[in-house]
Amino acid sequence: MDTYKELKQGEKGAWLSIAAYIFLALLKLIVGYIGHSKALQADGLNNSTDVAASIAILIGLKIARKPPDEDHHYGHFRAETIASLVAAFIMITVGFQVLYDAGYSFFSKEEDTPNMLTAWTAVFSAGVMYIVYRYNHRLAKRINSQAMMAAAQDNRSDALVSIGAFIGIVGSQFGLSWLDTLTAFIVGLIIIKTAWEIFKQATHTLTDGFDQDLLEEIHQTIARVPDVQQVCSVKARMHGNFTLVDVTITVDPHLNVVESHLITEHIEEILLEKYNIQDAVIHIEPASS
Repeated sequence: MDTYKELKQGEKGAWLSIAAYIFLALLKLIVGYIGHSKALQADGLNNSTDVAASIAILIGLKIARKPPDEDHHYGHFRAETIASLVAAFIMITVGFQVLYDAGYSFFSKEEDTPNMLTAWTAVFSAGVMYIVYRYNHRLAKRINSQAMMAAAQDNRSDALVSIGAFIGIVGSQFGLSWLDTLTAFIVGLIIIKTAWEIFKQATHTLTDGFDQDLLEEIHQTIARVPDVQQVCSVKARMHGNFTLVDVTITVDPHLNVVESHLITEHIEEILLEKYNIQDAVIHIEPASS
């Protein structure tokens, strides 16, 4: 099944994120400590938790590739959505820790001015994470993976955080030593905001929420199919990286079973071609005279 191959491709993106985060976390924490930059250390701590979040996503993708079994007749595709949820919890915990550390540093009146090496490290890190973001974003769109899209959002937020760290460090060179600590605080807020967005999307999917605009578009598409007299209802939900749709339509009551079945096959072909919907349950009712 193509969906399983797509999930396998998604694992490459997760591995890329893990490798990048391990390297950058070590680099930022070491350089940030030596160069006295709270912002870069906060950024490094963020990346260290991103390693755990990426591992959670990787595990979710691996579980999602397991075929259906006796008590998972629809497969295990929602494991990647659960992985996104776990990643969000990890990120939000670290975000609050970064806020706490920034606040402690501010009130402790530490006056160390960060070394400019920390600023160039931040710029380098931003460039690396932007490249990783572009790769994972394209991959997530190609395989329609919510987990990989969450990973890409995290990658983008990390690139922006590193740019923010650079600005704070440069500002501190001009006597604004508090700017580095302030940037660390902003880093914590960005981490929490990104985690909240991932959490909101994952919970929306797990509770069978679905894009209403897309649902209406699907409804209109089915209504235009020849021999469909009325679309009574269209329900949809995400199951991992593919969509499940339940449709009820009315047709001419004088059609035989074969003719009615051909209509459902035509609808299934349209949904697959236009929306990549691989699982559609179409119920036919006779139109009232």
